[in-house]
Amino acid sequence: MRVAVFSTKAYDRRFLDAANRDFGHRLDYFEARLDASTAALAEGYPAVCAFVNDRVDAAVLEALASGGTRLVALRCAGYNNVDLEAAERLDVAVVRVPAYSPEAVAEFTIGLILALDRNIPRAWNRVRENNFALDGLIGRNLSGRKAGVVGTGRIGALVARALRLGFGCEVLASDLVEAPELIAIGVRYAPVDDLLREVDLVTLHCPLTPQTRHLIDRGRLAAARPGVMIINTSRGALIDTAALIEGLKSRQVGGVALDVYEQEADLFFEDLSNEIVQDDVFQRLLTFPNVLITGHQAFLTEEALAAIAETTLASIAEAEAGAPLTRLVTARQVRAQA
Repeated sequence: MRVAVFSTKAYDRRFLDAANRDFGHRLDYFEARLDASTAALAEGYPAVCAFVNDRVDAAVLEALASGGTRLVALRCAGYNNVDLEAAERLDVAVVRVPAYSPEAVAEFTIGLILALDRNIPRAWNRVRENNFALDGLIGRNLSGRKAGVVGTGRIGALVARALRLGFGCEVLASDLVEAPELIAIGVRYAPVDDLLREVDLVTLHCPLTPQTRHLIDRGRLAAARPGVMIINTSRGALIDTAALIEGLKSRQVGGVALDVYEQEADLFFEDLSNEIVQDDVFQRLLTFPNVLITGHQAFLTEEALAAIAETTLASIAEAEAGAPLTRLVTARQVRAQA
């Protein structure tokens, strides 16, 4: 099948080409992000492959459908950037990669917690300047701390297990569905508000939906335990960034580690080192010494990229063969889960 692949980098092409040896699709790569201004590039392609910050709203879907596209294959787990109602109306199927390498994101999350809590980036920068002073680098043990995990799907469950069994934390979790295997190792479930009032650090691992948008807002930050650390490797809009900055300024928030950002679409995955970044909110975040930000790289391991490529191309092969789409996501499914 002919596939227009948007938002591609060299590493995407490497892993997609390797996986495609087993499928034989025609993959045409576009560095451009998919949006209303670039949708015309996909004219004549029965399938489009999109990534996390591509815009697949109603206008884009209408342009794709009029050009002959009948399948949108997301090479990611999230689908908050897709208008599923419009896709259903236009008879455009949407498939995703529901799980690729939860270990990749879980391990990165633990890395962010340790780097932030032990001031590792600040220490590294000092040593590069031959400054070996330890003033201002005092951290805290994870052992014995109270940690919160919001969302205990595949990734959140791994993080909860690592914090509980690996570091000896007391772990509170919040999810609509409780995991018996986590309860068995001593993880305690609680509503988000109760969790935030108790924990020293909270890490977010839930999907972005209308119900979880700005899950961490002014009210919840004000009611949280003073000095709480917040880690987010899920979706940027789970956090109200303006409220987060207020919490940092008042010291209600003791530290932040982000691999995602609410307005990341115009920043992440690009080299802007010679540009003037116009996002004042993001630039303000960077001024805090207790804020650590990475550019949406938690998923970026060889194992995860190989799994993403394999799963995405397998879904396209199912569509080409007219077989049932095993990784289909529909508006009806989302409404049923709400």
